[in-house]
Amino acid sequence: MSKSIEAIDLDVYYGSFLAVEGVNVRIEPRTVTAFIGPSGCGKTTFLRTMNRMHEVLPNATVKGQLLLDAEDIYASGVDPVRVRSKVGMVFQRPNPFPTMSIRDNVLAGFKLNGIRMGRAQAEEITERSLKGANLWNEVKDRLDKPGSGLSGGQQQRLCIARTIAVQPEVILMDEPCSALDPISTLAVEDLIGDLKEHFTIVIVTHNMQQASRVSDKTAFFNIAGTGKPGKLIEFDYTDKIFSNPNEQSTEDYITGRFG
Repeated sequence: MSKSIEAIDLDVYYGSFLAVEGVNVRIEPRTVTAFIGPSGCGKTTFLRTMNRMHEVLPNATVKGQLLLDAEDIYASGVDPVRVRSKVGMVFQRPNPFPTMSIRDNVLAGFKLNGIRMGRAQAEEITERSLKGANLWNEVKDRLDKPGSGLSGGQQQRLCIARTIAVQPEVILMDEPCSALDPISTLAVEDLIGDLKEHFTIVIVTHNMQQASRVSDKTAFFNIAGTGKPGKLIEFDYTDKIFSNPNEQSTEDYITGRFG
């Protein structure tokens, strides 16, 4: 299931504004990659190009290639909806559908795409997905209760269950723990370690300790100043980035000298 991701000379525009310039990076299957860097440097913008979510904004365009294995997801005729079924997204704040039950939240991706299934299949997918998100034992006796009634950490894991239910190949996470308490954060971090056995995971985080704990490789993005494009400065194994980076700006950011 898991796929590699490769950006080749990727530029991201909002109208005529060049937001991210010249990204070249290859992310291996079944790994966790952390994107770090100061606010406004293009981390989330680049993350959203990986499942064409940035196109939701008016006049957003991409130049270059972004390969999911060997397929350029920006090639002519590629359906963005199909891309998003392969590349799931978990957002900064938990966003379960408030009027839906826990069960219906898990199955929402199928319903939104008009996929019908029998009761037995729906129950199997619900249980498998909630187990995959380490949430099953906590909610198995209240699947018909609203998802919005769960704690913040449980809601985020419910959103992860909703993402993995449709069996994507890549999971993108945009600061998934920023709104969570330390205990819930640890639960999600532990879950990320489990999920990488089956999925390629890319996470944006401002938490340096989190990046060092959960990721195999780390990409440092930076920006030269207001109005300038964000750029990928350095990409390497996480241990190397945090102990002996090649670029002085990487070390300065990690040690808190700027950003």
